[in-house]
Amino acid sequence: MMKRLLFVLLGAFVCMQLAAQPARSRTQKSNVKKEKTFDRAASQFPASIDMPEDVVWRRDVYRQLDLTLDKNAPLYFPVEPSAGQVNLFTYLFDLLLTGKITAYEYKLDGNESFTSRDKTDIKELMNRHHIYYEEQNGRPKVSASDIPSAEVTRYYIKESSYFDQRTSTFRTQVVAICPVLMRSDDFGGESTPYPLFWLKYDDISTYLARHTMMASNYNNVTNMTAADYFSMNRYEGKIYKTTNMQGKVLANYCKTDSAMVKEQKRIEKQLTDFEKHVWGHQDSLAVDSAKVEADENKKEEKASKSSRSSRRSSSAKSESAKEEKAKVSKSKKEKSTQSSSSAPRVTVCRQRR
Repeated sequence: MMKRLLFVLLGAFVCMQLAAQPARSRTQKSNVKKEKTFDRAASQFPASIDMPEDVVWRRDVYRQLDLTLDKNAPLYFPVEPSAGQVNLFTYLFDLLLTGKITAYEYKLDGNESFTSRDKTDIKELMNRHHIYYEEQNGRPKVSASDIPSAEVTRYYIKESSYFDQRTSTFRTQVVAICPVLMRSDDFGGESTPYPLFWLKYDDISTYLARHTMMASNYNNVTNMTAADYFSMNRYEGKIYKTTNMQGKVLANYCKTDSAMVKEQKRIEKQLTDFEKHVWGHQDSLAVDSAKVEADENKKEEKASKSSRSSRRSSSAKSESAKEEKAKVSKSKKEKSTQSSSSAPRVTVCRQRR
């Protein structure tokens, strides 16, 4: 009986403590618990494949994505939040404000560096680009109307194409993303690009797997996640830089637009050629052995047909030559017989003395 009374008193004390606890602290603890659970799930089920450090071949290129193109439009629309949907920059900027992801400085040379000393101060960034914000509990807060999502019409991405000798696969995956703010001056000239910050793709891939966007203009029900969009390389972007020993961008040694286009096509061809010839043949990655065998059989049949036709033609030529020789000899004999028959006979008669 005393034990039951003790348990009842202990339960009542716990209930009183929970009731005395503010609702805000309870929600904070629940949010922390959810974030820990989410981080644990992200570590156990990653949304992106890690690139091994000991690959035998890799090529790093930097691309510029124009969000006005149809293939890149899912990253830009909707410009304003609509029916619970936001574009990619608004989604990433909210994650950055809440401290869930980390942004890194965009340096003058355009290279990315993901060290602790290269982290971006979000307040200094917003002051520099005139983004209005308010501070609440020590954290900046920006309303949806003040986020310059409409002006972010470009992205810089770094992608790595590599051959993994362990799995014998050729992959192309995104390594880093940089949103670019396009603003024109007060005189209405051409828009000037302002790269904001670099984001490491591995840090945001789990969150991208939760961000859905429209995937088709013809079927509005079709949706896909941003992680699938980047992993499937659905974007379209022009190469503006490669990782090279001299650290040059294409604009440093391509003086004209035609030279720039030619160099971009040359680099694209190098990537596709390596993917085709990595196994020593010109076929694509998915080789159909039955088709290859059928093609070889067709080639052999063509070769045998050509050899038979050549033998037939040679035999026909020899027979025709024999017939011509026989005709010539026969004509000669006929001519000789005709000449012998038509020639007059000469007789010699001797007189007796």
